[in-house]
Amino acid sequence: MKKRLKDMEDEATALREMQSKVEQEMGAVQDPAAAAANQANREEVDSRSIFVGNVDYSCTPEEVQQHFQSCGTVNRVTIRTNKYGQPKGYAYVEFLEAEAVEQAILLNETELHGRQLKVSAKRTNVPGMKQFRPRRANPHTGYRSRTPYMPAPIFYSPYGYGKVPRFRMPMRYNPYFQASRF
Repeated sequence: MKKRLKDMEDEATALREMQSKVEQEMGAVQDPAAAAANQANREEVDSRSIFVGNVDYSCTPEEVQQHFQSCGTVNRVTIRTNKYGQPKGYAYVEFLEAEAVEQAILLNETELHGRQLKVSAKRTNVPGMKQFRPRRANPHTGYRSRTPYMPAPIFYSPYGYGKVPRFRMPMRYNPYFQASRF
């Protein structure tokens, strides 16, 4: 029995050593100094980058680079795509110099492929800053509470037994509804 217990402990220590070795190779364990340096590097790259909105779906990165070449040396152009590879309609342009960002913002509302571009400085994404927004109840489906069911108090109808007034949904604005139907 003691021999089996010793074998199991040896196996557990070997597994822990293998796990730590794999984590070091994968870079999962980072010291806080490396994480801070990585965040500083990301902020520096974002200070040299711009966001370009309303990019035509048939536009290539070379055409976007050509459009912003007059601002400064373009390091990289990234056109975001969805999971099927179709462009989302916006791009990021990274320059070599931070001064090129101010020149690129001057190209706001210029046209590329017949579409008016929206150009702004790229913001740095801060992890954990997403605000929690609870789900809103849909008025067209029944409201389902997470609290346990409590029966409603007894309510006696003023209209008598079996007679219930007819309620309608509140009227919403409908542009196709004509108020004067004669």
